[in-house]
Amino acid sequence: MHIVESKTILSPKNGMNLYRGCLHGCIYCDSRSDCYQMHHDFEDIEVKGNALTLLEDALRRKRKKCMIGTGSMTDPYIPLESKICNVRKSLEIIDRYGFGFTVITKSDLILRDLDLLKRINEKTKCVVQMTLTTYDEDLCRKIEPGVCTTKRRVEVLNILRDNGIPTVVWLSPILPFINDTRENIEGILGYCSQAKVHGIICFGMGVTLRSGNREYFYRQLDKHFPGMAQKYRRVYGDSYIVNSPRNAELMKIFSAYCDKLGIIHNNDELFKYLSMFEEKAKYEQLRMF
Repeated sequence: MHIVESKTILSPKNGMNLYRGCLHGCIYCDSRSDCYQMHHDFEDIEVKGNALTLLEDALRRKRKKCMIGTGSMTDPYIPLESKICNVRKSLEIIDRYGFGFTVITKSDLILRDLDLLKRINEKTKCVVQMTLTTYDEDLCRKIEPGVCTTKRRVEVLNILRDNGIPTVVWLSPILPFINDTRENIEGILGYCSQAKVHGIICFGMGVTLRSGNREYFYRQLDKHFPGMAQKYRRVYGDSYIVNSPRNAELMKIFSAYCDKLGIIHNNDELFKYLSMFEEKAKYEQLRMF
């Protein structure tokens, strides 16, 4: 871990990264890509020492309320968060100033902050986005070794459901020749149905590989799936978009299942939902008295 001072905390679209780097160890992680110019070891977590001061100042200055998001580059619920608590402290600030919140995570550590998530959701909107890739628990431990498995993440989704917090699932990535099976997709979709998720974001059955994350991915394939990296090189070369040969078949299954159960799976519609600030009418009425 190392601490830096940052000039800003919010992006033009009101996203924030409290940390850079991760210890979840997901073998496919795009955030390892060279294009992000991370000039330190990925496992050496960069902590923005002045993040909370910057966030409070930014929210105080905003003329309009909006959704504040985190998790697009680094899962904020990394093990270090249990000690530093920057996410929880950020949620307290977001709640105090009346903004909405959304987060992308794979970690059950988010349940620590259930009280704050509920409090924000009572006033405006709080959406938890959970990544699910692999129905098979043993396979999940290989490709996402440093974080809780899919079964536990689904338990988290069910708890959030029972507490009235809307959820969106990212069905991504689906690794060709590894988890691109009908059984995997139907298993995950069954979990999503059980958890009554608001929607599922899916860009197709595949993975993206760039310089930096491609090399790490191939090393992990050599470790856990001997011969698979050689197969990827032969089939895909240095392609950025690496689609499963079963993409069309699996996307048809995915779309039909979502349509049948009324799960939103239009990405544009879901991103609009995630970015739209909504202030609850009942909260407005309570504030008047």
